[in-house]
Amino acid sequence: MAANLTTPKFERQLLTVKQVAELDSCSEKTVRRAIDAGLLDAMRVGVSGRLLRIHPDAHRAYRRAWDR
Repeated sequence: MAANLTTPKFERQLLTVKQVAELDSCSEKTVRRAIDAGLLDAMRVGVSGRLLRIHPDAHRAYRRAWDR
């Protein structure tokens, strides 16, 4: 619970690769491939920049592009 008090609001609404994979019923590797191919916008966060986060709007845009 303390993490929620110190984590900025915008970071709390970002999705992880795992969350996007669960929402899309696919593997985390598939999500990472979409990010690498430039199909899904993501940002690197954390001290080392290793963590990937996806804004919900970017995820919606990605889904709309593939739902056509």
